Amino acid sequence: MSYARPDALVSTEWLAAHIGDPMIAIVDATWFLPGQGEGHAEYRKAHLPGAMFFDVDAIADETTSLPHMLPSEEKFGRMVGALGIGNDSQVIVYDRAILASAARVWWEFRAFGHDRVSVLDGGLRKWTAESRKVEAGDVTPTAKRFVARLDRSRVRDIEQVRANIVAKREQVLDARNSGRFKGEEAEPRPGLRAGHIPGSRNLPSTELVDPDKKTMRDGDALAKLFTGAGVDLNAPVVTTCGSGVTASLLALGLHLIGRDAAVYDGSWSEWGARSDTPIER
Repeated sequence: MSYARPDALVSTEWLAAHIGDPMIAIVDATWFLPGQGEGHAEYRKAHLPGAMFFDVDAIADETTSLPHMLPSEEKFGRMVGALGIGNDSQVIVYDRAILASAARVWWEFRAFGHDRVSVLDGGLRKWTAESRKVEAGDVTPTAKRFVARLDRSRVRDIEQVRANIVAKREQVLDARNSGRFKGEEAEPRPGLRAGHIPGSRNLPSTELVDPDKKTMRDGDALAKLFTGAGVDLNAPVVTTCGSGVTASLLALGLHLIGRDAAVYDGSWSEWGARSDTPIER
């Protein structure tokens, strides 16, 4: 089965053929869990020609202690515009891991009303494996005007997720690994309780990526993964994870097979830190 919405991905071959197009803005969205690396430092070592660095933790709401929550419309527009991205830009996002942080930035652009955004399938790993050109250092773009308008249908907050436990209008799908979902493994962030949102289902985000090719699985394989996790593809889905990053990869996978999903932005960093939120294990 081919993808229902193939434009959400571009191949390395396609990007190599279009990399000089002034309407295309390439974004390096590399991000690491705390203590596992620093995205900007890795970007400076090697990035695609002309790519700008999208700092997931800086282009975020700094009024909360929760990690990389969506910022205000004004802040997103201002900081994205400073990267040389306008409302007419075709944004291509990549990372150097399992496509998760690239998917997070893909979702952020869509959440702020910009649908002209795609993920580079295979990311930097595939690009460099094909001996394609990379650059080092920073890029200084020419700023553009970017007007952001938040589409709230693509985001869920803690009260909406809490109300849904009773209402059961939306399926909640957790992207964390099985051990964390079941509460058998400690969370990487200190101070969080173990377990999952009551009634939620589990599909580790890593399952969506072919381990050999490092690219997204095809449409048929994605559909089987979602249905195998107990998801009704004809019913609404909200994705969640540790901090809204790998949840975005599930949202990308659903989008590719023609289904829409909202992302619970606070995810387990918020739910697991509260004392008033119910937990299953």
